[in-house]
Amino acid sequence: MKPIKFFPFIILAILLGGSTPSSSIYKKGWIDFNKNGRKDIYEDSSQTIEKRIDDLLSQMTMEEKTCQMVTLYGYGRVAKEELPGANWKNELWKDGLGNIDEASNGVYKDAQYKFPYDKHVWALNEIQKFFVEETRLGIPVEFTNEGIRGLNYYQSTSMPAQIGMGCTWNKDLLHQVGVCIGKEGYALGYHNIYSPALDVARDQRWGRIVECFGEDPFLVAELGLQVSKGIQSQGVVNTLKHFAIYSAPKGGRDGHVRLDPHIAPREIHMVYLYPFKRNIMETSTLGIMSSYNDYDDVPVTGSYYFLFDLLRKTYGFKGYVVSDSDAVAWIHSKHRVAETYKDTVRQSVEAGLNVRTTFNHPKNFVEPLRELIEEGASSSDIRLKESFEIK
Repeated sequence: MKPIKFFPFIILAILLGGSTPSSSIYKKGWIDFNKNGRKDIYEDSSQTIEKRIDDLLSQMTMEEKTCQMVTLYGYGRVAKEELPGANWKNELWKDGLGNIDEASNGVYKDAQYKFPYDKHVWALNEIQKFFVEETRLGIPVEFTNEGIRGLNYYQSTSMPAQIGMGCTWNKDLLHQVGVCIGKEGYALGYHNIYSPALDVARDQRWGRIVECFGEDPFLVAELGLQVSKGIQSQGVVNTLKHFAIYSAPKGGRDGHVRLDPHIAPREIHMVYLYPFKRNIMETSTLGIMSSYNDYDDVPVTGSYYFLFDLLRKTYGFKGYVVSDSDAVAWIHSKHRVAETYKDTVRQSVEAGLNVRTTFNHPKNFVEPLRELIEEGASSSDIRLKESFEIK
């Protein structure tokens, strides 16, 4: 699958949504995202991606840049409204968002737009229209969702847990699983599916072993490749998780304790990182989820080695990194390698994190990041370039 090239895939849903009060921004062959009446470089699909991104960044305020580095969990999780309302113009995301996760997917039982399916697609179009038509630069939002045992959606096709899939040893079947997840995700308006989990699980005490294909790195890599290729074949980005060495916590522990794996470097690379390396190098995977744990006393989500040197320079990863829930906060509260939460934000951004995702208001990341930028202690531009390559 070729990488999504900055808006066309996302905008297709808007163009199918019908006429709007702001229909004057929709021109023949292009969209006037910033509503200035002329075709800027970032609005011109004939320009190179690099030029379009540079032009967009030159027009963005610090407020707009920082908003592109966070996730808003959908209605019932964090968002208070299922559709854009008058209050949205007073919310943080009046300046945009990186993505919205689990939008009306049915995890919250009171969601009104989870079914029928055309109603759900209409609802996501309405949300997208807000970001294109009501924000200053019209940067579309990305819709993401989980998908390790079928798409995480009301009445979607339910698959066995990954440990069950691993027991089949059937690569063709796993490719069909990926195709099904990607097809349903695409049809429902999602752009990025968090799947597969490539953790190699060798300690039966660990509570999340059910989410893994098994204990053999070659098996995990082979089956992961097929799921990834299947999802991507349907025009959807997929995100691998959980990078890295998440499945080998000391004592098989999980939850609110340190998950410091005691493993030699050679075993890390030959066993636990092998499936990620192959998936990144052999498919068009454009998403990585950084994990909660540390290695050698350095949290992975704050590790320049893992998120840049290894991921981008060695493996050649070209996508963006999103954090697992609370992986950023735990740099301070669990791993204790940052004196303040604000410093955890700095560490994660400097290490290579592109988007923070967790179950609280995105302002909890954006506000300290803005303070750091104003103090000259951090910059968001390089992280945005990596994310915009996908949009």
